[in-house]
Parts: sequence; structure tokens; C-alpha cells
Amino acid sequence: MMGPAHSLSGAAAWLGVGAAAAAFGYPMPWPVLLVGSLVCAGAALAPDLDHKAATISRAFGPVSRWVCEIVDKLSYAVYKATRKPGDARRTGGHRTLTHTWLWAVLIGVGSSVVAITCGRWGVLGILFVHMVLAIEGLLWRAARGSSSDVLVWLLAATSAWILAGMLDKPGQGAYWLFSDPGQAYMWLGLPVVLGALVHDIGDALTVSGCPVLWPIPIGRKRWYPVGPPKVLRFRAGSWVELRVLMPVFMLLGGVGGAAALNFI
Repeated sequence: MMGPAHSLSGAAAWLGVGAAAAAFGYPMPWPVLLVGSLVCAGAALAPDLDHKAATISRAFGPVSRWVCEIVDKLSYAVYKATRKPGDARRTGGHRTLTHTWLWAVLIGVGSSVVAITCGRWGVLGILFVHMVLAIEGLLWRAARGSSSDVLVWLLAATSAWILAGMLDKPGQGAYWLFSDPGQAYMWLGLPVVLGALVHDIGDALTVSGCPVLWPIPIGRKRWYPVGPPKVLRFRAGSWVELRVLMPVFMLLGGVGGAAALNFI
């Protein structure tokens, strides 16, 4: 799928988690619902860090382009080192390592570790990165073009500062779900994991599929492209994505958010 659909699906997924958490007796304070949905929307773009033409590769200027090249080469090296006879030969690392459940878990755990060990500045860093991606994904028309990069960064930095201030207030979410001393903001890793997994599921619906189960081997393949029957798949950017899935994500997100806040 394309960036906007990925971001919408990420936001909708976290709002759905908020509804489920409320139903099971762990309601999210509204700042957690808001911040989590934005972080998840941003994290749903992150797996494409292995593609030089992806939104994330240009979101942070030369830095993200440089990181993209490194991740692409790393992903390709891992693919070559672990492929089985049934896996196709390829020349790049797109839709390999960063599109797996293991990668999603690792970056989620890493985010939680940063949040609980680096204090406020670690939280601000996580929020800033994901706010930039969320803006690029959800407001793609306004954020398009290199001339808007600085404005996006300023908006993301301001938003991160304000949102962190809201979460810091007693009872507003710093210790949601993990309440023991030293576990403040430990939950921030959850929307990061969820966003990456939602991205993988979205890509699995497209023609190429997605090797989300790696390194678990399936038959003669270790990088098995998981997906529904081919007749149910679509091309990225097609009318199915733009006119069907994106409105569905918006509807589901609205229902999930309303349920999470006990409006329905």
C-alpha cells in the first residue's frame, strides 16, 4: 500500500486497541489514545525504510536517505544469507527484513527501552520521529515537496513537546498499563509494534505479498510472501486502496475512537 493508506490503517488500529482496552477494563486516558494513534500512524510508514523512494526516506532529509541506503543494504545481506532454494533471487532489500514480525518486535522493544531509560528527552525523540511520519502520511498533500520539510519538522517538534507535557500530568497516561516505578512510557513501544505489523498486513494484501513470518520457513521458502488468494489482491495505489480501504479505515477509526472514549 501507499503511505497515506498505511498511516490511516495505523491510526485506526490503535483506536481499535483503545476500544478493546476499554472493554477489558484498561481504558486509555484520552492523551494516550491521541498520542498512540499518531505514533502508530507514523510507525506504519517505518518498514519502508528499506526503499529509497518511500515517504520515510525523504522525511528527515539527507539523514533519512543515508539511513535508508544502510537499511536497504543490510536487508539485502540478511536476505541473501538466509534465503532457501525456493526464495527468488533479487537485487535489493525492499520488503524483506523490515517487513517481518521480528523487526516489528525489535523496534517496539527498542522504543520502550529508550522511553524508560532516557527519560523525557527519549520520549520527545520518539514522539518527534513519529509525528514527522504521521504528518507526512496523514497530511500528504500539504506536506508534499521539499520546501515544506522544515515546516513539518517544526510542527512535529511543537506537537511532541505539547503531547509529552499532557502525558506528564498525573493520571494522563505516562504510567498507562505499566504502573510500577521506572515503567513510565513503557507502553510507547506498543503502537510502534502495532504500526509496523499493520504495515506488513497491508502489504500482504497487495500483489507481491509480504514475508511477515520470516524467519519461519514455509516449504522451500524462508521469505514466503504471505497474502490472500491472488484474486483478492490489488496493486499499491489502485482504486481499491484509495476508494475502498481508506474510507473503511477512517470509518473503523472513528468507531474505535468513540468506543474507546465511551461515546458508544
